[in-house]
Amino acid sequence: MRRLEKLGFAAVICVIGFLSHAAEDPPREWIEPATGHRVIRLSGEPGTSSLYFHQNAYTADGDKLVVATREGLSAINLQTREIEPIVEGRAGNVIVGRKTRQVFYTRDGSVFATQLDTRATRKIAVFSREFGRGSGFALNADETLLAGSFVEGSRGTNFPPPASAAPGLRPDYPPGKGAMMERRWAAALPMALYTVNIESGEIKTFHHTTNWLNHVQFSPTDPALIMFCHEGPWHKVDRIWTIRTDGTGLRKIHTRTMDMEIAGHEFFSPDGKIIWYDLQTPKSKVFWLAGRELATGRLIKYSVERGHWSVHFNVSPDGKLFAGDGGGPRSVAAPGNGRWIYLFTPKEGKLEVERLVDLSKHNYELEPNVTFTPDGQWIVFRSNLHGPTHVYAVKLKKAG
Repeated sequence: MRRLEKLGFAAVICVIGFLSHAAEDPPREWIEPATGHRVIRLSGEPGTSSLYFHQNAYTADGDKLVVATREGLSAINLQTREIEPIVEGRAGNVIVGRKTRQVFYTRDGSVFATQLDTRATRKIAVFSREFGRGSGFALNADETLLAGSFVEGSRGTNFPPPASAAPGLRPDYPPGKGAMMERRWAAALPMALYTVNIESGEIKTFHHTTNWLNHVQFSPTDPALIMFCHEGPWHKVDRIWTIRTDGTGLRKIHTRTMDMEIAGHEFFSPDGKIIWYDLQTPKSKVFWLAGRELATGRLIKYSVERGHWSVHFNVSPDGKLFAGDGGGPRSVAAPGNGRWIYLFTPKEGKLEVERLVDLSKHNYELEPNVTFTPDGQWIVFRSNLHGPTHVYAVKLKKAG
């Protein structure tokens, strides 16, 4: 009898433990009470994260989304929500090809490509040790080149990897990071840009400088046009630049007009004709989403209210809508910025706003990094609003 009582007590403990674990799992989907929009959880395992906001994670067909997990890389089928492991082990500098359905990444000093449907993997190139300290990857429009930046002769430097090697440069960086950014910028370490030929593995370097080079991106339409930034304290750098892959055509995209003006978190429009960026004139006071037309040099500015400013903005596949991920208590718009996933519609020089998802319980030490799905119907983001990091998507059209 006592043995049965002990077994019964143990069974109760197991059931309680199971229910407790189940209660901690974030919901699979819900209707956001404050907005009426449907939100779904795409990821299955805690610790799953979407890519940085300008790193393409989608196949051209829009059927698969690549995410980082604790075990490596996985692909989420956006129609069935099935999750398939693609790459085992830690992978860095991840970007997905829009044409060839390959994911490109670095591991153990080498560059790899893995086909998403077959998992066939090929080693493209081997880096020397100095290539480990910099930013990457960018993938060009015809998927013949990868690109990034690196610190030349960087072995033994005491600085951590540049911001984009982690989640990305954050205006709401934790205490101590601001001082690190100042020290790293002032160090003026020698850097250069590089390209990797995907077919042959040939590595070429160009644009040698002592500016801190970061956030390298390729034009989505011009295979030879690269955008990059001069990293550092935003009010001290002319941040946004473009250059050709042969090292010619260096061009500054934005020149500040006043003291403490900042511009950053730049990204291309889907047609490659405009570079969009967060503009503040001056920092923390007046907010804009700005765009520079590459062909004409014309500056486009949409006014953004403090409460709607976002750590990152992004643009829909048709270029007609924008998304934002709000900001935290240490962001440049605090106090007063909102903690929401936003949908923006440009109109008469300003952004009309619609709130989609309440992120008041999100810890902004993790950047949500909003992206539109290729069909333009959903916005994908990562969040810890339920505790562990997961990948979510919110539908733009309201439920019902």
